[in-house]
Amino acid sequence: MIKEYRSYLFEDREISWLKFNERVLQEAENPETPLMERLKFLAIFSSNLDEFFRVRVAQIRKIQRVNGKKSISEYQSSPDDILSEIQRTVVTLQDRFTEIYERDILIQLAKKQIFLINETNLDEEKHNLIKKYFTSTVLAQLFPVVIDDLKNVPHLRDRSIYLAVRMSSSSQKIEPKHALIEIPSSVLSRFYVLPKIDNNTYIIILEDIIRANLKRIFSIFDFDHFESYIIKLTRDAEFIIDSDETDYSISFLEKIQKSLKQRSKGSPTRFVYDERMPKPMLELLAHKLELKHVNLIPGGRYHNFKDFMDFPKVGTTEDYFETMPTQPVLELDIAKSLFDVVSKKDIVLNHPFQSFDYLIRFLRDAAIDPNVSTIRITLYRVAKQSNVVNALINAVKNGKKVIVLMELQARFDEESNIYWTTKLQEAGAQVHFGKQGQKVHCKICLITRKENGVPMKYAHLSTGNYNGVTSRTYSDLALFTKDSRLTLEVEQLCDSLFVNSKSVSYKHLLVAPEFMKKQFLDLIDNEIQNIKRGKPAFIIGKMNSLVDIEIIKKLYDASRAGVEIKLIIRGICCLVPGVKGLSENITVTSIIDRYLEHTRIYIFGNMGDTKIYLSSADWMTRNLQMRIEVAFPIYDENAKKIISDIINIQLSDNTKARLISIENTNKYVSNENQKRIRAQYDTYEYLASKN
Repeated sequence: MIKEYRSYLFEDREISWLKFNERVLQEAENPETPLMERLKFLAIFSSNLDEFFRVRVAQIRKIQRVNGKKSISEYQSSPDDILSEIQRTVVTLQDRFTEIYERDILIQLAKKQIFLINETNLDEEKHNLIKKYFTSTVLAQLFPVVIDDLKNVPHLRDRSIYLAVRMSSSSQKIEPKHALIEIPSSVLSRFYVLPKIDNNTYIIILEDIIRANLKRIFSIFDFDHFESYIIKLTRDAEFIIDSDETDYSISFLEKIQKSLKQRSKGSPTRFVYDERMPKPMLELLAHKLELKHVNLIPGGRYHNFKDFMDFPKVGTTEDYFETMPTQPVLELDIAKSLFDVVSKKDIVLNHPFQSFDYLIRFLRDAAIDPNVSTIRITLYRVAKQSNVVNALINAVKNGKKVIVLMELQARFDEESNIYWTTKLQEAGAQVHFGKQGQKVHCKICLITRKENGVPMKYAHLSTGNYNGVTSRTYSDLALFTKDSRLTLEVEQLCDSLFVNSKSVSYKHLLVAPEFMKKQFLDLIDNEIQNIKRGKPAFIIGKMNSLVDIEIIKKLYDASRAGVEIKLIIRGICCLVPGVKGLSENITVTSIIDRYLEHTRIYIFGNMGDTKIYLSSADWMTRNLQMRIEVAFPIYDENAKKIISDIINIQLSDNTKARLISIENTNKYVSNENQKRIRAQYDTYEYLASKN
């Protein structure tokens, strides 16, 4: 859905996001992807779609209630048009999803003697095994609700799956009844692996175990025929924080906790159902659940495919991605202290290819170093089992002053962040919170260490979260530095976050929301001026999403002027590349592979004196104008070369890169008659060669 506005073209952000999720589905479809990893890509696709409906579709529906049929803006169509296009696209993708799973992956599993069975194909031996498991483990977790005579059906939980059951009698003397059973996948595994039979592995999904025992569950009735279909309701995941500042008895932390409880009661945004469900039954459910203005999405026999991330470990090694042990950084490994290395040179690390544990060591060294006095850090998404926070608590125990800015509004990680807030406060750390309505999204850590009687600053800045779990699957870059040009400004930023909110000007860091957007626009303008002077000019950008209209217009202007622009965008891209007279000098690719591309890199030719920035910020309006973000320059020549080499490898990818174009077909970059380059694997080998 591309919209033209005053000679500029803009792709709708929601449709562009769905095209990104289609690229995830392509990895599940690709026979070169190991079989069990294909299942995981289906799970990622499903999880992504859940969040899309919980957040983005919920937002469009809110706008719809205000705008009606009017366009959202000059650059976006009406909510009605967008929601209609979403419905069409999602139904198509859901059909493709079902095709991949049922007519491809299940067949490939069977060839490996791995069978997903259901209640319709159980012999006596399997039936007895499943009945025994149902009686001992499952039955006590089931609480069916018969809905026919209920005026108000009990609240269906967000993203939980339910078995909708129709019970009838062949004698026709009893009126059919309908019931809902929540599948207890939060307390039981979704998968039950039967003991091997004739060297075959048989797996049955939890809801099919329940289907096989419906007669026992409803034995109080005299029904002899049961139909059952899986359904799922997705709800608006946004919560509203009471902004009434007159109630000083309620802290910001308490407001977040109170609002979290309301999330599960959000308005429905999507109802997914088994497409085999009879129409009268669907109509009954739609009426009982009050789904008049909700997207009704037909799907297959199974929902909540995100649970397939925990599919049983079966098959052989060839069915999984090969192991890629982290590459050592020898100079860090042999150093007595990381401070010894960082005091001499900047160090750039590429996760997950190089270990996130170097940051843990950095914090651990700081905790026991008698010369370290203070650690300041911003935390956005914290792991449920966080070695980062444990290291900070250890620093407090060792007498260090630890100051943490914990972002409580990191969507879907609020509860984990609240938990660690309590732990830090109990240990004696100072914990601050981001301002309401303005998330602190930058990832910075600053350590003060006395050397020769003088306080010196060491900084760690990252494009990704201080999260040891996601660091194993997200591709990010991080910088260790003692460069005073950076550490002085990181300290100023910390002061503004932790001490006061006074605006500070920065010479080296690009800081949002005050300065970053204007500085990026100026950097693009500089390339335009260079090309007009007959000088070489180029822009390279790597990010998760490109949405901001002013940035896109400026990139179009640069393209018209003749500036060569190469972009790597994993997700949403509202810019339309390759259009003659508008964006013919812009190429955009998207890389989807085993690791989630998460790094933000911005490179500007600058007449040969190349400027490289790493950042936590995408070129999205929310990042540039509504959050506290940082883009930090790379000054060390060796670090600049490493980043340039890595980005050039990514720009050369012809295995996992897709072309983003006006046709929107997600076509793979051609590698015909060329050496195959797979950026993530080639980057791994490149880093290995540095040792």
